[in-house]
Amino acid sequence: MFEADVKMATNVTTPSSEQIEPSALAVFGGWFTSIHGYSSLTVCFFGIPTNLINITVLSRKDMRNPTNALLCWLAVADLLTMIPYVPFVIHFYCAFDPYDSSPDKFTFPWAVYMLFLINFVATTHTISNWLGVSLAVFRFVQLRSTSKGTVAKRRLYSTIQKVIAGIYVCSCVVLVPNYMTNKIVEHHDNETNKTAFFIEDIKLGTNDTKPIVLVNVLTYSILTKIVPCILMTVFSGSLLISLNLNGRQRRRRLSVTSNKVRRESRQAKTTRMLLVVIILFLLTEFPHGLLILISTVIPDFYYSVYSPLGDLMDLLALVNNAINFLLYCIMSTQFRTKFLQMYFNKQSTFKDMERTQLTTSLKTTFTTI
Repeated sequence: MFEADVKMATNVTTPSSEQIEPSALAVFGGWFTSIHGYSSLTVCFFGIPTNLINITVLSRKDMRNPTNALLCWLAVADLLTMIPYVPFVIHFYCAFDPYDSSPDKFTFPWAVYMLFLINFVATTHTISNWLGVSLAVFRFVQLRSTSKGTVAKRRLYSTIQKVIAGIYVCSCVVLVPNYMTNKIVEHHDNETNKTAFFIEDIKLGTNDTKPIVLVNVLTYSILTKIVPCILMTVFSGSLLISLNLNGRQRRRRLSVTSNKVRRESRQAKTTRMLLVVIILFLLTEFPHGLLILISTVIPDFYYSVYSPLGDLMDLLALVNNAINFLLYCIMSTQFRTKFLQMYFNKQSTFKDMERTQLTTSLKTTFTTI
């Protein structure tokens, strides 16, 4: 419930929903809704295959490590978000006018599908957010840890697998009350003698909001949006400080071995890549969580602000689901090399590319000193 990706479900509730006067934000929301269908499809048609590529590359035996395990299951969550969204957006935004509320559009099967999508996408986004927290936490732990042996790495990898499984299971359990909040209501059209089926308007921010709905919304916004974003911010800041300190220490060491330079350079690049991934989470999820929270306390905020911005937040969330492949290709030599080997039969090895970068890193280190 209350995912930006399913804003359409609340945008076209029963015809008795309260109407508001058009404002600049409402006009913008109406315009964005008119282009949302095909723009979302474009993002999905890019994001679905690229997330499949992420999964196939990151799950390779020689790519298995704690960081890649988290990124792989993050790609699974992103993929699960985008696949069911495609038929939804085709039907509700492309095949019919977005603001059409006719019984032909809102049939019972499509209402059931919309209800399924609301609950399913809420779950996958919750999983993604907490995997983002895990990325920040475990990267911070890795940089601070003094245990570098094979046994320590295996223990960390085993712990990561348990954390991932726990996130997937707990996300489903925590959202059970939200699954039970949304309901399908019907509206009979006397002119056509047909019945349309809608998702019930929860009347958020009004005196008609049910206490159980309010509790569920607050719990959802805090546990799945606000808290993960705060944790990501704290650990991202710690990663930035650690990255800066490690860089200074590396430049100050004159007698440094090539193996140590290679390892530290690789760790710094991986950390920077993860920071970009986490920052994208914050840019899309934190504003959304705040808007949900504000909607529960300010009357009419949900209808006048949140709803017009829903499709924009929807698209931003989809872009965040789809963009990781580009980040990995640009910022990770290991991922880029393995991707080229698997899909283009390019035989240059990671070690060859790393050796070239090591030479550059050594020159830069000693020149700076």
